[in-house]
Amino acid sequence: MPEQTLLSVQNLSIEAGNTTIIEGVDLDIKPGEMVGLVGESGSGKSVTALALMRLLAEPPMKIVSGRILFGESEILTLSERALRTLRGNEIAMIFQEPMTSLNPVFTVGQQIREMIHLHSSLSGPQANEKAWELLARVGIPSPKDALLRYPHQLSGGQRQRVMIAIALACKPKLLIADEPTTALDVTVQAQILELIDGLRRETGMAVLLITHDLGVVAQHCDRVAVMYLGSIVEHAPIADLIGNPKHRYTEALMRTIPSNNEPGTRLPAIGGTVPQPAQRPPGCAFHPRCEAAIDRCVAEVPLLDGQDHRTACWNPVP
Repeated sequence: MPEQTLLSVQNLSIEAGNTTIIEGVDLDIKPGEMVGLVGESGSGKSVTALALMRLLAEPPMKIVSGRILFGESEILTLSERALRTLRGNEIAMIFQEPMTSLNPVFTVGQQIREMIHLHSSLSGPQANEKAWELLARVGIPSPKDALLRYPHQLSGGQRQRVMIAIALACKPKLLIADEPTTALDVTVQAQILELIDGLRRETGMAVLLITHDLGVVAQHCDRVAVMYLGSIVEHAPIADLIGNPKHRYTEALMRTIPSNNEPGTRLPAIGGTVPQPAQRPPGCAFHPRCEAAIDRCVAEVPLLDGQDHRTACWNPVP
């Protein structure tokens, strides 16, 4: 693995029962960069993220092939003890709905201090001071008071900031942010994304940002991988992808970005829906929804091809 690569996912495939839900995923993340993983609901983004942390529900899911390298560690062969050390210390994850991750019967301070105690040797007073500093760092007003509050006493944006504070408690090298702004209003969404991006630049950690919103990725990410029905169909530096999308699915996603449309007009939708993995169509999985599909798209599965800008499309955008 190249020295400058922090995380390297190689040919990752996952099954649920006898159905393939993730197929042949390759993804690299370098220290300090933000990579976007984009696609509609049902594309397999969250399952991929859980696999990176070895948090899949096994069974029914199982990883059937591939490697996940983090530095010199092969995540798929680590012991449970080694995994517990890796999670939090090296890789942290925040989820789209903090109320499902925060414990409602413990205060914010108790939950942050628990993470600090698990992964450091700080004493009670030192851990409390660290928790206060973390809340201040993520922009929680009156952080000392917030330590005494329960999750239900905070707004949605404040709860998400608490989750970010918990994730940052041990200075991870990689932060996986799985749809971190889905349940928030537009203004708070922008604040949370700016916060994550600012912390990334300040601390040098890498970020994998999982989202359905290509517009968000365009504003914050260095590179982007577009996922459809469990496979990456396009992968490129963000400026290249936004300026010159090649896959027809990426082009369709681009048309749904509000800033690409006249104010007040109805946003165009992509016809149809992402099929269930068990109903995967032959050939290119996107072809039933693609207005530019040709005969080859129906008959053959396209492979991801190219150098810096890779795409898997038999009839790419000219």
